[in-house]
Amino acid sequence: MPKGDTGLEREWKSALYTYVNQYNRCEIDYRPQTSERIVTDPEFVLERGERMARLDQWYRKRRAVPIRSETSAKLVRTLMDGVDESVVDVQLYSRLFYEKNGLTHREDRIERERLTFLRQGGAWTIARVEREVPERRPVGEGRPFQQADFVQAMNRPLLNREVLGQGRRSRQQLYRRDLVVAYADRWWNAGNPAFEEFDVDCTNYVSQCLFAGGAPIHYTGKREAGWWYKGYVNGAEMWSYSWAVSNSLERYLSGSSWGLSATEVERPEQLMLGDVILYDWDGDGRFQHSTVVTAFDAGGMPLVNAHTVSSRHRFWDYRDSYAWNERTVYRLFHIADEF
Repeated sequence: MPKGDTGLEREWKSALYTYVNQYNRCEIDYRPQTSERIVTDPEFVLERGERMARLDQWYRKRRAVPIRSETSAKLVRTLMDGVDESVVDVQLYSRLFYEKNGLTHREDRIERERLTFLRQGGAWTIARVEREVPERRPVGEGRPFQQADFVQAMNRPLLNREVLGQGRRSRQQLYRRDLVVAYADRWWNAGNPAFEEFDVDCTNYVSQCLFAGGAPIHYTGKREAGWWYKGYVNGAEMWSYSWAVSNSLERYLSGSSWGLSATEVERPEQLMLGDVILYDWDGDGRFQHSTVVTAFDAGGMPLVNAHTVSSRHRFWDYRDSYAWNERTVYRLFHIADEF
């Protein structure tokens, strides 16, 4: 136990350790749990049961077998620590191992939860589990995001002149997919201090990965046009919507024929390293989450990295996410090999 723990803290932390052990079991064993239930939140218990049934079918369809889950809990902050009730925010870092076609794969995921502990009859239980699903909450929600006017913007200056020369295309530049993956794996669980980090950071992270691979900045000076980033300048946000917002990046990649451009493909196995997947959880035409392809499983299906819920080598379809539902629509973008 960390120094300074009170007796009460040690008691509810023991309940937390039991919760983490059950969390691990639920990631790999989808049979009804026979051990003592530490969580008494009926909404959470129902949601977890539905997710476990979905994961069971999901792994069977993928012909993959979960082997083990290793989850560590980090106390982020204590909001309340009383005699009979404590409320804490925790970070759960999970490493999931599964086998497919004789090969062992590992994926990493970091999530946050708010847990309410209650002491009843001398024993601590978790009366409530609150989990944000930040993938469903796009950055800048409510603002008008328009598709860029690419024709008018083409003669504007470019920031990464080392890619395209002094504002003019001197030669074709390759998209360095290896550099995209290296950057994505380096920063999957942290923000690069050279860039701003948002509460909903998935598209900002993907844009950084694209840029690391040599995708040329398309600077227009207009937030609704091009694909560019400058950071905060005199307290003002200086980046295009397409850099930081999933829905705007989807529009940009769907319409751009110059600089950073992409082709939509029909099947995930057509994607390559450094390609991009966008997610519309509600099927209403508005995309809320972005990921970048960083590996493939033994069956040739893409694995992705992401921010917001920091993830590394996660299976591309996100059926293990609490954001996913039957209405989910994907955009699969193959980034051009040359700019």
